[in-house]
Amino acid sequence: MKFCYWAVSPISNLPKRKRASPWKVLPSFSLFTLNKKTMKNKVNEIQISYCEKLGVLNSEPANSSARVAKMLYQTWDKNTIGLSETFKVLLLNNANKVKGTFQASTGGLTGTLVDLRVLFAVVLKTLSTGIILAHNHPSGTSKASGADIALTKKIEKAAELFDISVLDHIIILPDGNYFSFRDNGLMKDR
Repeated sequence: MKFCYWAVSPISNLPKRKRASPWKVLPSFSLFTLNKKTMKNKVNEIQISYCEKLGVLNSEPANSSARVAKMLYQTWDKNTIGLSETFKVLLLNNANKVKGTFQASTGGLTGTLVDLRVLFAVVLKTLSTGIILAHNHPSGTSKASGADIALTKKIEKAAELFDISVLDHIIILPDGNYFSFRDNGLMKDR
């Protein structure tokens, strides 16, 4: 997944030597440094673009915990899955097809911190309507901790404000096994 950010600069902001008649030039897009003079009487315009690399529409929907866990395990870094805890989120479209994955944090042996502002910035920028949370347990423990449950509830509560469905939270183990919050009754009913 690739995000493209552009700051739009009107033709009048271009240096004099590059200026041309407005009717002879297409609108000019350029990156520029913000300073007090630039910000004094203007507001920055930001454009966000989602650049699809893989055919989302042709992919299988994420409709079972086993399918999601298998996909996650195949893409997880096998060199670190037993070393440090990593938290990821699968971004889904309205048909529950995976648009992409975002690694929200990497921690230590026994935990990782997730900044919900960063997580939801990505979810909202990709216009995802559903998400699946995932993290690994380097220890191989196949049950959710109190901290795992509390974080999931906090994310569910925030997602509800944006009308985003949290479909599951999968814990991936170093041997490829998994624990699903939904399968074990730890998620809100949709």
